[in-house]
Amino acid sequence: MEGDKGRVCVTGGTGFIASWLVMKLLQHGYSVNATIRSHPQSKKDVSYLTNLPGASEKLRIYHADLSDPSSFEAAIEGCIGVFHVAHPIDFEDTEPEETVTKRSVEGTLGILKACLNSKTVKRVVYTSSTAAVEYNDKGGDIKDESSWSDVDFLKALNYWGQSYMISKTITERAALDFAQEHGLDLVTVIPSFVVGPFICPRFPGSVNTSLALVLGDQQQYHILMSIPMVHVDDVCSAHIFLLEYPDAKGRYICSSDRLTLNEMSEFLSAKYPQLPIPTIDSLKEIQGYRTPGVSSKKLLDTGFKYKYGLDEMFDDAIQCCKEKGFL
Repeated sequence: MEGDKGRVCVTGGTGFIASWLVMKLLQHGYSVNATIRSHPQSKKDVSYLTNLPGASEKLRIYHADLSDPSSFEAAIEGCIGVFHVAHPIDFEDTEPEETVTKRSVEGTLGILKACLNSKTVKRVVYTSSTAAVEYNDKGGDIKDESSWSDVDFLKALNYWGQSYMISKTITERAALDFAQEHGLDLVTVIPSFVVGPFICPRFPGSVNTSLALVLGDQQQYHILMSIPMVHVDDVCSAHIFLLEYPDAKGRYICSSDRLTLNEMSEFLSAKYPQLPIPTIDSLKEIQGYRTPGVSSKKLLDTGFKYKYGLDEMFDDAIQCCKEKGFL
C-alpha cells in the first residue's frame, strides 16, 4: 500500500543530505522516488538506500542526470512534492565555473518544468546553501534571507570551492525567478555547514572539513576561520517541515550554531581530550576569509525547532566516521 502521505521525489538520492532525507521521508510515511546518476562503467551500489526500513514497499530508484533535464520527468510524475537536492559538486574546481553553473541551472529549470507539467506537484523544496547568502561587500555580522552572495565578489575572492558557491547562488536565483514567473509553489532551504552522521558510503565534504582539526588536515584549517553549522537531521527535518507548512514562502536559512577556529579548538579539546586537537597557539598563523553569521529567525518563527547542537553534531559525525573507517 502507498504511504498515507503520498509520493514525493528526491533528486540526487545518493548524496549526503538527499540519502538522509530519503530515510526521514520513509520514516514520516511518504513513498519516495529517488533519482541517481547512471554510471557508465559500473552499476552503482545503492543498497544503503534500498535496505532502509520501508524501502522495499515505498522506495523507487530512477536514473536521471542534470545534463539531461528531461530524464527527471518519470521520477516526478504523480508526485505531490519534489525535493531538488542534486547539484554538481566540484569543490576542486576541475571544471570551468561556467560549465558547472550552466548544468546546474538548466537541470534545475528542466526539473521545475517537469513539476509544472505533472499537474500533481503541490510544492518544490530546493536545497540551496549559505554560500548563496554570505559573500558580498554589504557588511553586517549577521546575514538573513534578504542577503545574496555577489558573483563578482566571489570571483575576486578566488576562494576554495568558488564554482560551487557561484553556481549555487545563480541556480537559486533562477529557481525562484522561474517559480514566480510560472506560479509554481517553491521554497528554498539554505543550510550552512552540514555536520553529523551519514548513510552514504563516501565521506561528505562538509563533514570532512568540519572535522579537519580532528583529522589533522591542515589544508582545510583556513576554511574554519568562522563557520555556521547545522546537524544533518535538523536540515532534513526542515525540508519536510517546509513541504508541509502551508504558509511557507521564499527562502529559509537553516543553521543552528557558529564557531570560529579558536572556539572549535577549545570546544574539541575539552570534549575529546584523548584526541590530538591543535591548540589555539598553534593555529594563530592560519589566515582565511571570516564568513558572517546567518540568522534562522524566519525558519524559527514558523514554529520549527532545532533538536541538535554542537555536541551531537560532532559526537555523531565522529562515531559515524569510526564505524565507516574514516577515522
